[in-house]
Amino acid sequence: MRYVSALVMVMVVTSVVSLVNRSSAIEVHPTEAQVRGAMEQGKQAASEHRSPEVFYVRFGVTDGAQPNGYLVTKVGGVSVMTAHMARHGLDPTESDIAHLLDNPTMLISATIFGDHPSFAEHSYLVLDQGRRVIKPITVRADGQADRSAAWPESPRFHARVVALFNYADFDPHAPSTILVYPAGGGELRFSVDFATIH
Repeated sequence: MRYVSALVMVMVVTSVVSLVNRSSAIEVHPTEAQVRGAMEQGKQAASEHRSPEVFYVRFGVTDGAQPNGYLVTKVGGVSVMTAHMARHGLDPTESDIAHLLDNPTMLISATIFGDHPSFAEHSYLVLDQGRRVIKPITVRADGQADRSAAWPESPRFHARVVALFNYADFDPHAPSTILVYPAGGGELRFSVDFATIH
């Protein structure tokens, strides 16, 4: 099947803000029409000199000093890849698109804050879907945090916790809570509704 040319991842929050038009639920198997639409959005973003990051699904408070994050779905990933490539005058190949769509995982990245350079090391992230807690297939946290916008005031550092979740392990239609467990203790929660994104 051929696709149109052009392509190439805490505090309580009650809604997900997406900068792209989204409908239905997270698309585990996007249709050809959805892929074409995502590619067109990516090309348009590139022509308007907008960052490919506009296709990330954001959660949390994005003021530079509070926990936040994003996730990247397959449809969003198509737009991101297309925008990146279009900025360099390139079109994605059928193989590029197939590789992205065949990826069995969804990326979730959370930015957390602390006062020591190594505060995030060994932090963890899971999905809570009601009675089910879904563990990631891989998770990593920055061992060395960067200075935050609040430096030298508290919180002085920010770091990322990045997890990959197998699409087969979670319900792509369900309201979910992203739970981040900083290594130093505590719990950060982000509420997201997978039914409102794709």
